[in-house]
Amino acid sequence: MKYCFGVDIGGTGIKIGLFTMEGEILEKWMLKTRRENGGKAILPDVAESLNAKIEERGIAREDIKGIGIGVPAPVVGDGIVKNTANLNWGYTEVNREMREMTGLEVRSGNDANLAALGEMWLGAGRGQKNMIMVTLGTGVGGGIIIDGKAAVGANGAAAEIGHICVNYHERRKCGCGKTGCLEQYASATGIARLARMRLAWDDTPSMLRGQEKIDAKAVFDALKAGDQVAEEIVEEFGEYLGHGLANAAILADPAVIVIGGGVSKAGEIMLPYIKKYFMNKAFFANKETEFMMAQLDNDAGICGAARLIMDA
Repeated sequence: MKYCFGVDIGGTGIKIGLFTMEGEILEKWMLKTRRENGGKAILPDVAESLNAKIEERGIAREDIKGIGIGVPAPVVGDGIVKNTANLNWGYTEVNREMREMTGLEVRSGNDANLAALGEMWLGAGRGQKNMIMVTLGTGVGGGIIIDGKAAVGANGAAAEIGHICVNYHERRKCGCGKTGCLEQYASATGIARLARMRLAWDDTPSMLRGQEKIDAKAVFDALKAGDQVAEEIVEEFGEYLGHGLANAAILADPAVIVIGGGVSKAGEIMLPYIKKYFMNKAFFANKETEFMMAQLDNDAGICGAARLIMDA
């Protein structure tokens, strides 16, 4: 039997999966992301864990295709990361370092791109070769798959959907330093901001008023309960996201758009709001694009990383 590993490095935790080449997850586990001292321990921790797993299971190294690794940063060339916001890394040669520590072939890529690749392979995009995945979490991430391959770009920054400008009149800056980014309205923090703004000027009775914490979950819970103010907030969220995805679709021409990330746990109740505004702005060739909720949840990243090394 032939094997490979999929690794998804996050800001707080590292997910690892052992796969067969047929796509079966044999085992998965997690490590803590040790970001201190410039994140110097991160790759050695991963290598130590993989080497221990190989020994524990008695797997011959010649039966391992290699290791796929997702990193929360642009990745260029042969696994080169110039900087990251969440790992405290500076210049890091991911592939070279992991090869030296494990003796195995290594491929790495941006984590959102690999999550999209995982959903195409084993999740909501199964059977499709052209898709967009947008992840709605603390920020808004994205991955674009064209002809079965993740779009990477010259600087490893392709598919940064969260930084499409959707409001040219916004004055408050996004975390990227620009203004009017999709991330400011469609992320978990963006939805909470829309809610606070709405409640500040609209005195319509709402179950959101007086809540100690107004977050994206509270907004969607109120929507499910029939709250009018919550519906207006989600309507605004859907307008921004639908228009942003219509712009992305012009470039990628996807068969399906997959919605993932923590906000997506609200479920399919959000889809009509997104699809309505997408259709309002979509290019005629994109009118048949399907919308799906992500299916792999936290396994999307390791699945995509495994697929990356399988295709190497």
